[in-house]
Amino acid sequence: MINSFRNNLRLLKEKNPLILNITNVVATNITANALLAIGASPVMAYEKDEIKDMTAISNALVINIGTLTREFMETSFTAIETANRLSIPVIFDPVGVGATAYRNEAAKEILNNFKINAIRGNASEIANLSGYSAKTKGVDSAEDNILQIKELSCLLSQKHNCIVCASGKEDIITDSKTTYGVKNGNIMLTKITGSGCISTSVMGAFMAVGNNFLTACTAAATMVGISGEIASKNAKGLGHFQIEFFDNLSLFNENSFESAKVNLL
Repeated sequence: MINSFRNNLRLLKEKNPLILNITNVVATNITANALLAIGASPVMAYEKDEIKDMTAISNALVINIGTLTREFMETSFTAIETANRLSIPVIFDPVGVGATAYRNEAAKEILNNFKINAIRGNASEIANLSGYSAKTKGVDSAEDNILQIKELSCLLSQKHNCIVCASGKEDIITDSKTTYGVKNGNIMLTKITGSGCISTSVMGAFMAVGNNFLTACTAAATMVGISGEIASKNAKGLGHFQIEFFDNLSLFNENSFESAKVNLL
């Protein structure tokens, strides 16, 4: 497993994949910087009239519904349709699903009408997509309401034939047949805006260069978690933590995976 992670990271840095992010306005800048830090190239685009062309030149597509609008959905539909036609991997971040009926319907439209290769969300978001009514407060995870997140993740994965990544104290990544738990990370990651959005885009970058999306998403979760762990050891506070976190993403190399805490569940 660790050797596969190393190979994925090596390919990412060699190929410098272009990752198209149709993402939320809160996390646009930090997501772009995170992708640059790991060796990928970010592009953020929202205009429907150019999105077919922009998708066509990209190596992966990230859809994040954090700041949802009708125009955002129209652009996303066109982008996903183009990505599906060209076999470009798509990863979906259902931010805030469970909070409003409109947001729930938007997520259903995406999942029921297009091929999504991976879904990454917090525990409550994954639970809600699985049909379990979990409390969603803003974009925070309601893990205390979820007793069987692994089982729910597997059900969602099987239903949509995709990788499902549920983040939490232990990240769960599954293709419904094989499930990994990643215990790397630090609570400070939950205290800064956009850490989940970063994880989704980093997964997209790994998926752009790796044919095994389960391994790619697990490698990405591990990379983000380890970078957060190291950053927390030197951080004086949340502001300093963000700087340390980006520094560690940029300094992350193949040997950094030695501290991976990945288990087969």
